[in-house]
Parts: sequence; structure tokens; C-alpha cells
Amino acid sequence: MISVAVLGASGRMGATTVHAVDSADDLTLVAALDAGDEVAMAARAGAQVVVDFTVPSATEANVHAAIEAGLHAVVGTTGWTADALGRVDEHLKERPELGVLIAPNFALGAVLAMKLSAAAAPYFESVEIVELHHPDKVDAPSGTARHTAAGIAAARAAAGVASSPDATSQDPDGARGAVLDGVHVHAVRLRGLVAHEEILMGNPGEQFTIRTDSFDRVSFMPGVLLGIRKVAAHPGLTVGLDGYMTL
Repeated sequence: MISVAVLGASGRMGATTVHAVDSADDLTLVAALDAGDEVAMAARAGAQVVVDFTVPSATEANVHAAIEAGLHAVVGTTGWTADALGRVDEHLKERPELGVLIAPNFALGAVLAMKLSAAAAPYFESVEIVELHHPDKVDAPSGTARHTAAGIAAARAAAGVASSPDATSQDPDGARGAVLDGVHVHAVRLRGLVAHEEILMGNPGEQFTIRTDSFDRVSFMPGVLLGIRKVAAHPGLTVGLDGYMTL
């Protein structure tokens, strides 16, 4: 049995995670914590793994507190920067037995879409990303889109592929979206959506589209439970659930 504490337990993702952990035969929920609760309470409750679905402004501090308390961490909160990841990686050197998984998306379809897009992107002249989420999401572009763009950019750079062609010279209103690692990313916020992403690739006379859709937050739970079960076997920092999967 793996003892689990959930941070952000009253939020949408946190509450879904609490139910999923409580329903799993090999996991035990020992603490459901929210804003104002100290991460150390999870250790006192006997947790081995903490799951963080809080907010971007709190998640890094929570992970450092988990490391200080000797707990593995599985993190689904987005908004992480390269500097923040570096600080966590450095902190883990003090506790080399601990594992931290920070995943921009736990939906298995989204993980596969990110991997497939990186594999396919060097073969197409143009690549753009459209991410679509509910209007209560606080960060844009999404962590999934950022991770997707980074993977695409790295794959294209390694293959020596030029940037996507774009003759735009006037865009005072930002209609072309954000540019992440040289990849245009467009964020949609629309009531009725949950979490969706399209990766659009084009060559002369051809278009290739990869799309992943999460219609309910339960779609993230198989990936969250996978992370909980495997984090102890992967010491150090892992970014992306694909690091725990054979792809």
C-alpha cells in the first residue's frame, strides 16, 4: 500500500484525485489538504507521496516543503518555469532517494500527442499549436502547450529544420498568438471546454493534425495514479509523464 496526501483537495482536480486515490485498492488516502495547511501535515499523517493540484503561485514552495519532509511528489499544477525546475532539481541533490514528477498533462492521450508531435515535427515545414481550455484556467498558454512547443522545437533543431515560414509583418493586436521556442501557440478560453490541444503541421499540399481532448477530469486519473505508483522508482526530477512510460 502507498500512503498518499493530496494538496488542493477541494479544487476540481484535487477532489477528483481524492476520489481516485480513495477508490484504488493499492493506495491509501491519509490526508486531504488545502490552502493554509502545511505540507508537513502530510508527513505527520504518514504519507509517502504528495500529489499537488494547487495553484501556480504555491506549487514550487509545496514541492520544496515535500522534499524537506522526505516525501515523493507528483505535481499536476502548471505554470512552472525553467528556473523553478532548476531549483527543484538542485534541492533534490540533497535527498537523492526522493522522486518528483512534474507533468504538464496526465491524460494518456495528451502524453502520446506530445511525443508524436515531437517525432513528426521535423518532417513538416510549418507547425502551430492551438490549446483550448475552460475560462477558469489561470495560466496561458497552458503547461501542455509549453511542453509540446519545447519538444517540437528541440526535435526540429536537432534535425536542422528551419523555423516555420511566416510573412506577417504587422500584428498590432497579437492575432498570431504567442511564440514559444519559435512555435506559434494560440490559447482559447471557452465555457464548456475542459482541456484540449491541436498540433497543426503542414507541407505543400498536405496537412497533419494531432488532437487530444479531455472531456472530464477523470481522464487525468489513470496518469495520476501511474505517477503515484512509479515516483519512488524514479529518483530525481522527471518532467512529463512519458518519463515513466515505455513509448
